[in-house]
Amino acid sequence: MKWSGKTGTRVILKLYKMSLSAAEKEQYDRHLILNEIGAEGQLKLKNAKVLVIGAGGLGCPVLQYLSAAGVGTIGIIDDDNVDQSNLQRQILYTHLDIGENKAITAAKRLKPLNPFVEFEVYRTRLTTKNVLDLFKNYDLIVDGTDNFSSRYLINDAAVLTDKPVIFGSIFKFEGQLSVFNYKNGPTYRCLFPSPPKANEVPNCSEIGVLGVLPGIIGSLQANEVLKIILGLGDILTGKLLTFDALSMNQRCFTFKKNPSILITKLEEEYETICGIIPVTKEISFKTFKNQAFEFNVLDVRTPKERKEFHIESLHIPLDELSERQNEIPQDKKLLVYCKSGVRSAHAIAILKENSFKNELVNLKGGLPLNRS
Repeated sequence: MKWSGKTGTRVILKLYKMSLSAAEKEQYDRHLILNEIGAEGQLKLKNAKVLVIGAGGLGCPVLQYLSAAGVGTIGIIDDDNVDQSNLQRQILYTHLDIGENKAITAAKRLKPLNPFVEFEVYRTRLTTKNVLDLFKNYDLIVDGTDNFSSRYLINDAAVLTDKPVIFGSIFKFEGQLSVFNYKNGPTYRCLFPSPPKANEVPNCSEIGVLGVLPGIIGSLQANEVLKIILGLGDILTGKLLTFDALSMNQRCFTFKKNPSILITKLEEEYETICGIIPVTKEISFKTFKNQAFEFNVLDVRTPKERKEFHIESLHIPLDELSERQNEIPQDKKLLVYCKSGVRSAHAIAILKENSFKNELVNLKGGLPLNRS
């Protein structure tokens, strides 16, 4: 669905030929009695196709409200499984869902909420190989990801396929919201032209996030989706809204399209340009326990984290590693660990740059709280 020009007119005419069933009219009664929405608006929602990338903290409230509102086709893409640590903020899931794929579980949970919605589930990761074909099937893209490589990939693919992106991000107690590439408006690269350096910005598994925050930002994302589909209000294009959950302060910054930024194709490796450090070898904690005698072990977490719990290991915080590398014995392979596997991957990159000779292995997913 295009949002302007002759194509948009044809879509609207097509919508007028459709109707809502009696059950749908009952389901959407509170929309139908709004003069600004009515039956015409509800039919626009019914005919819209929205792709939600990520069924995590942001994706959960987005999916709930778009499903409840009656968006006719909702795509959900996520290759991750539900973890117990997700339950503090990812409100679609329960303890019974731990270990299950998020996209599949979300669709199962939402179908009873609104049986009139079609869910298209993609249990896969968004990549350069599938993104363009996927985006072509949808009208709007919702970015619920938590890493820069995905954000730049989504942005560039959206420009190439002419799709608006409803963007949200969260950090500890703060959130951000914007709409990119709306009617050829400013894009993510206009606001953030250069990716951060390797692991310069930690994710929520490293620094935490207030559980209610993604619910607030995700709801605002869903609001922008509905506004665009319904043609209501002022769209958050060329604006970045920031929200502070502790002070309840909201600020809105404006930014313009940068005509010097031209996107003509996808980059070859988004993980490389966005500074994600490749790890050559990883093992699980379970595997490590069976092979512990083969390794020296290095903990690169903070002193506070180590005091809470640790396994027998040498402790050198990541920010001290370059200066203290000579303290690491080199008679065995070195297993490096942190809380989630991110800082340990960064540590391995530092050691490789400094010509550490022994084999380096990352503890996949970090040190689990339950180490049985």
